[in-house]
Amino acid sequence: MASILQCMQCGQQYPIMQVIYNCETCGGLLDVQHDLTALRSTVSQELFDQRLGTLDAPYNSGVWRFKELIYPDVEDRHIASRPEGNTNLYHTPRLAEWAGLHTLYLKHEGENPTGSFKDRGMTTGVTQARALGMKRAACASTGNTSASLAAYTAWTDMEGIVFFQDQQIAMGKLAQAIAYGATAVQINADFDRNLELVREVSLSLGIYVLNSVNPFRLEGQKTIMFEMLQQLRWQVPDWIVCPGGNLGNSSAFGKGLFELCQLGLIDRMPRLAIIQAEGANPLYRSYQNNLGGYEPVHADTVATAIKIGNPVNYAKAVRALQWTNGVVEQVSDQEIMDAKALIDRQGIGCEPASACSLAGLRKLIEKGIIRHDETVVGILTGHLLKDPDATIHYHNNQIAGIDAQYPNKLHHAGASVEELTRILDTPVKA
Repeated sequence: MASILQCMQCGQQYPIMQVIYNCETCGGLLDVQHDLTALRSTVSQELFDQRLGTLDAPYNSGVWRFKELIYPDVEDRHIASRPEGNTNLYHTPRLAEWAGLHTLYLKHEGENPTGSFKDRGMTTGVTQARALGMKRAACASTGNTSASLAAYTAWTDMEGIVFFQDQQIAMGKLAQAIAYGATAVQINADFDRNLELVREVSLSLGIYVLNSVNPFRLEGQKTIMFEMLQQLRWQVPDWIVCPGGNLGNSSAFGKGLFELCQLGLIDRMPRLAIIQAEGANPLYRSYQNNLGGYEPVHADTVATAIKIGNPVNYAKAVRALQWTNGVVEQVSDQEIMDAKALIDRQGIGCEPASACSLAGLRKLIEKGIIRHDETVVGILTGHLLKDPDATIHYHNNQIAGIDAQYPNKLHHAGASVEELTRILDTPVKA
């Protein structure tokens, strides 16, 4: 039942213990492939449900609860778990009404240990690094990956190395990488160039790369789908809506859902909607051209977590769209920040990129692509405090090009009952 690495383009196979990120034959992306035929006799909804709520490692993790579908042969002593996952699925009727929908759930991956979905991929990535005997791991990052890598390498006594661009990095994310002790380097280059650099440097210095080009990262991230379906008692929603940046999540979702179908754990595939920011939309542009003529773009968006112009997982995201009969939409920074304000107002909160899910959902409903009576799960990828500046600046109407539609302005008052009464003696906002 040993797993293998397999090129998704030409089918070339490699041992799972080989340090490799792309096919040596054609340069294609690699998948971790498990023996699904053997797994059919060992996995079930009941098995995973029995582990739900356990206090025993590694199954107390929302990733490793599904170990057989993630990395069945890895020794428990190598598993690097905080634990992660076990994030909430929120039923949000008021947001559903705003979007024009009857039933909307939001799965909040910002509730992971370092505040983003990246922890699900990092637990599997760092686990593989440990199994390989690696001592150093590196990534290029817009922020969340660096925070997660820094935490998990610190937890396992490895050296973490992160490459940032030297502008438009959310301070909450940079602070995490520094606090957790990673070697942090700011470079005068965008994310896409930094990813090239980290791969070149890591190859020459024997450092393990933990960006989502690493196929083990996506194995962890696909558990977002497994856990969401378990929370819905294995009832498949009509749509999954998620932000699209480097396209690791959407790629992982497609692979995970496909495997569940092949194993008979679900009886149909939900449709996938990938939402990109207008300023970082190469997949959307390709989708408008029937997924042909892909070209990178210069990325520029307030949603820094998805400010990526040349997503490394483009081919896997296309495959996910094909498997799920999926769609791609784009949203403006104005739409992103307005949707974020509404999510925040529910007491849930998210970073700007996460709000693409709600903003994109509303557009797809307006276009008649998603029906009012369909059940939708939106993915929130990061915590509100990942980018507090964006939140404060929105509510003070201080973001260039954005006119806050749902502001909650900060009041200022002198130390007197009269001034406080003037502010507070007003009707409560609806």
